[in-house]
Amino acid sequence: MKFSELGLSQDILDAITTHGYVEATPIQEKTIPLTLAGRDVIGQAQTGTGKTAAFGLPILEHIDLNNKNIQALIVSPTRELAIQTAEELKKLGRDKRVDVQVVFGGADIRRQIQNLKSHPQILVGTPGRLLDHINRKTVKIDNVRTLVLDEADEMLNMGFLDDIEAIISKTPAERQTLLFSATMPPAIKRIGVKFMTNPEHIQIEAKELTTDLVDQYFVRMRENEKFDTMTRIFDVQAPKLAIVFGRTKRRVEELSRGLEARGYHAAGLHGDLTQQMRSRVLAQFKSHEINILVATDVAARGLDVKDVSHVYNFDIPQDPESYVHRIGRTGRAGAKGVSVTFVAPNEMDYLRAVEDLTKKRMTPLEPASLKDARIGKINNAAGEVAKLIDTTEVSEIQSQVDALTAKYSAEQLAAAVLSSVADLEKQNTPVEITRERPLPRRKGGNGGSRGGSRNGGGRRNGGGGGYRGNRERRGNGDTRGNDRRRGSGAASSERRFGDYKRRDGRSTESRRNSSGGSRREFTVREKD
Repeated sequence: MKFSELGLSQDILDAITTHGYVEATPIQEKTIPLTLAGRDVIGQAQTGTGKTAAFGLPILEHIDLNNKNIQALIVSPTRELAIQTAEELKKLGRDKRVDVQVVFGGADIRRQIQNLKSHPQILVGTPGRLLDHINRKTVKIDNVRTLVLDEADEMLNMGFLDDIEAIISKTPAERQTLLFSATMPPAIKRIGVKFMTNPEHIQIEAKELTTDLVDQYFVRMRENEKFDTMTRIFDVQAPKLAIVFGRTKRRVEELSRGLEARGYHAAGLHGDLTQQMRSRVLAQFKSHEINILVATDVAARGLDVKDVSHVYNFDIPQDPESYVHRIGRTGRAGAKGVSVTFVAPNEMDYLRAVEDLTKKRMTPLEPASLKDARIGKINNAAGEVAKLIDTTEVSEIQSQVDALTAKYSAEQLAAAVLSSVADLEKQNTPVEITRERPLPRRKGGNGGSRGGSRNGGGRRNGGGGGYRGNRERRGNGDTRGNDRRRGSGAASSERRFGDYKRRDGRSTESRRNSSGGSRREFTVREKD
């Protein structure tokens, strides 16, 4: 069904067209008319099915631009999802000039307070930081007309139930409530009964999760070895057209710059690009002017490019369903595809969660050596040399050719041409990749080994405990938020999580500067 058939205004339809959407997904088709009519809706569908637009388009349709209060509140489990949701809503609401802001933990709350002075009509945030702002009275939600609980089962697994109920209790009783979740455990159903009014339950059956046409591999290595490992695999596999997925915009920018520095034809695609720049990058990718596209999940959403031979997950996604969405970019129309996921030892529980969802084991792949990579580049260059020979007019440079063949052997000349085309001198160009915030430990996960029990490694257990996915700051050094354990599943034992040591659900940061400032960024130089 086309969006024009769903009862949306022309401003919103224009934004949809600009955004690159053509037809509504099943979850959009079934929920948008209900939401426009003011109904409470429970939408159950896997990640990557267009849930953000499903609730975002009706919200944008109903926004009153003359009302400077927060009219829609969207609660997201993680800072990454909150940022992605806010970015998509900003793009869709750009023509209508809707003000969208986002708040999340791990960022300077003073800057967020300053941004909130613009009087946003839509606010997206993680539960802990939203409550922080509400308690500080820097966010007022007594005029909210639509409340969205996004990835509700994820928030439940991360121990946000108390926070969610606290936030809901501060919104007006006369409101529209939309709840989106991949699964429907009993606790989610209770939220629907307790806080929603005769909700319409829309369930979209999961599509076929993986295709036999995609060969799925993983490479296990330390975080600071990922870039070198990936580029050497490029040299061996020689992808015709590849997409590299990174978790953040910064990651995408650094990876694309690093790949270009090493001689690859690469470009980045992320949420900060203008529509003009995005269109140019996609045109270059489709025409094979560049053959490696580095992208975030949101930027690649809706991307449909033929002949993508390889998908590389530089960062394993936090949601297993996002993995399915990523590798669906290859193995299309009967063509074979390859996916390679790079995973650090502490991320192995995420890989197991993907396997649990797809019901398919990934094949371990040995990292290519520098020698293997050099041979691969030279083999690839041989084909390029053949093309050069076919397009070179010898008669125009006959005198120079005669001089060189008189001075050097055919073997020396061929070696020089191969080396030049292969760009071997760029193979060891130093590249700096900033270390990103580590993913939280999955509940029940054990990142240290491939084997062992696989029960509880996934995110869909429906329990109340678990660690929150993001660290949220409150005030000058005081912490509260996504790494604080809540709910009945709180553990008393001490655990390690990145640079944090936890005991009894509280956290301290071992690497915070003396002024109580934000968490340091760590930069690593990739080694040969």
